[in-house]
Amino acid sequence: MAQERHCFGEYDIAVIGAGHAGCEAALAAAKLGLRTVVFAVTLDGIANMACNPSIGGTAKGQLVREIDALGGTMGKAADATAIQVRFLNRAKGPAVYSPRAQIDRRQYQIYMKHELERTPNLDLKQGEIVEILTETPENGGRPRVSGVVTHLGAYYKCRCAVACTGTYLKGRVIVGENSYSSGPDGQFPANKLSASLKAAGHTIIRLKTGTPPRVNGLTVDYSALEIQNGDEPPFTFQFDPEDADPRGVAGGGSQIPCYLTHTTNETHNIIKANLHRSPLFNGSIEGVGPRYCPSIEDKIMRFADKDRHQIFLEPLGRETEEVYLQGLSSSLPEDVQLDFVHSIPGLENVSVMRPAYAIEYDAIDATELELSLESKLVDGLFCAGQINGSSGYEEAAGQGLIAGINAAQKLKGREPLILDRSEAYIGVLIDDLVTRGTKEPYRMMTSRAEYRLLLRQDNADARLTEKGYAVGLISEARYRRFTERQQRITAAADALEATHLSPGEIVNTFLDRQGSSRVHSGVSAADLLRRPELTLAALQEVLPADVKATIEALAPVEAEQVEILIKYSGYIQRELVQVEQFRRLEKQRIPDNVNYADVPSISNEAREKLAKIRPASIGQAMRITGVSPADIAALMVYLHRFGRGTDPGNGAEGGERG
Repeated sequence: MAQERHCFGEYDIAVIGAGHAGCEAALAAAKLGLRTVVFAVTLDGIANMACNPSIGGTAKGQLVREIDALGGTMGKAADATAIQVRFLNRAKGPAVYSPRAQIDRRQYQIYMKHELERTPNLDLKQGEIVEILTETPENGGRPRVSGVVTHLGAYYKCRCAVACTGTYLKGRVIVGENSYSSGPDGQFPANKLSASLKAAGHTIIRLKTGTPPRVNGLTVDYSALEIQNGDEPPFTFQFDPEDADPRGVAGGGSQIPCYLTHTTNETHNIIKANLHRSPLFNGSIEGVGPRYCPSIEDKIMRFADKDRHQIFLEPLGRETEEVYLQGLSSSLPEDVQLDFVHSIPGLENVSVMRPAYAIEYDAIDATELELSLESKLVDGLFCAGQINGSSGYEEAAGQGLIAGINAAQKLKGREPLILDRSEAYIGVLIDDLVTRGTKEPYRMMTSRAEYRLLLRQDNADARLTEKGYAVGLISEARYRRFTERQQRITAAADALEATHLSPGEIVNTFLDRQGSSRVHSGVSAADLLRRPELTLAALQEVLPADVKATIEALAPVEAEQVEILIKYSGYIQRELVQVEQFRRLEKQRIPDNVNYADVPSISNEAREKLAKIRPASIGQAMRITGVSPADIAALMVYLHRFGRGTDPGNGAEGGERG
């Protein structure tokens, strides 16, 4: 079929979609030396923030830091276009510290589009992909990607494709009684690609998300609102920024405040009186919405005991007056939206520029993917972002980066980069989607990570930069600076552990001033730092000159890591023991050719789930919903026999997964 078409170009990798997943996938593949093409339905929609104009937040900030540590681009783009930065959860401990930046939406798009345009090995094209072409190998096996076709009939040959379709896939926008075919922000949908994915054997599911109204900030009464300023000094998502971009706040740009208001009883009464007109409640919406980011009508009904809900006013950029009403997502009719918006303090006379809307879209069942994000059904097809059932820019970008890396690794004949749950939030995200699947848009949260004290935002470089360097996305110069940084952190922590302070008047007077108990025998500087009331900055007062100089030589982010490593050393060691137990189970590989129909003494549900997902290890099998400990025990007994070649059904030992 492909031979009969006019070929408009030959590429190693074709990336379908240029949202947050597509941008990371395309940039990674091209930087790794593969000839890459990325298609966008419209070039004006590249890296669009169709929902809130921000990057990071709880758990999401960790994802952005990990993307940067691996050599991705989102953190760099966010730093260049931030208009406000804040650290969330500072009162809750370092395991959940989460950086968040308010972003100039248009400048972010411009920045990312320019990155795509100027990256070697990468072509950027406007076009809707309507079909993924495959061919069957001569020796049989699953079909493999051979090309893609645009809505204009243009055929492009490729060896791998990365589908990053966002909410465009058969997108349908719903506002009250009105619905129409559309992508986000009034852009064209991608209506035909779902059929191609379904024809390849993928299960198509229907999901839903939504956005709130946008208003003209000049019509807001800010005197009635609570101001929220950014943090000073501002942070960067990048661990190793080459230069502070002057457009972002870290480069000297001013921080723009956000504001907080709340719904009222009148707001709630207006919404309750019009629930019969809500597509969420009258059955007009088929897709399943995000549990952890509900619409305002959903919140009012689910949390009926609350008499108000927070609404954050977030500016969309420096050169626009448009303001995003975070927390007010809705699919109610436009006239109802106007009424409830005007019932909120500060918004009584506001001019609504864009009404809220819900959008339904197609996705696939992510359990049909390998942990590398390659399809189990089509050789060379990778999927990333909302097509896999996730929500959020950061979740999409993390998947896109991994998919782009692994498409390149595949074509280079190398092992895929697979991050496990103990290594990264990205690993938790992908493992959850691929192993458990999802029936609603998946959102990353710190509570999903079992080892979150190890997966902090401050140490993402220590966890992942080595991997980014091994793959080829981290330069020699950056890697050298990284190793020097780690050496300084280690040296400082070791010096504090080795420094013993005598119980003299100098130390005890210092402790008195800090509200800490006196010492009566020698104590290490590290043990003093483990006291909750003491900080590394304060402790320098009683340190020997050489140790103090070692600490003073640290950058602020390095000093923070040293303090966390020492203060939480006991908890960290406990999690490291748990990680060792986890990895022992991950190392118990399951041969690829196991016939689960032959495994005795397991439930029918477990047999069905194991056969569909085909876990790579006992650890992954244990995380499959519906597989019980008894099923795992029976499977392990069977695998022991299988490994010795004594199973009557399969005989041979079989090869292990990579």
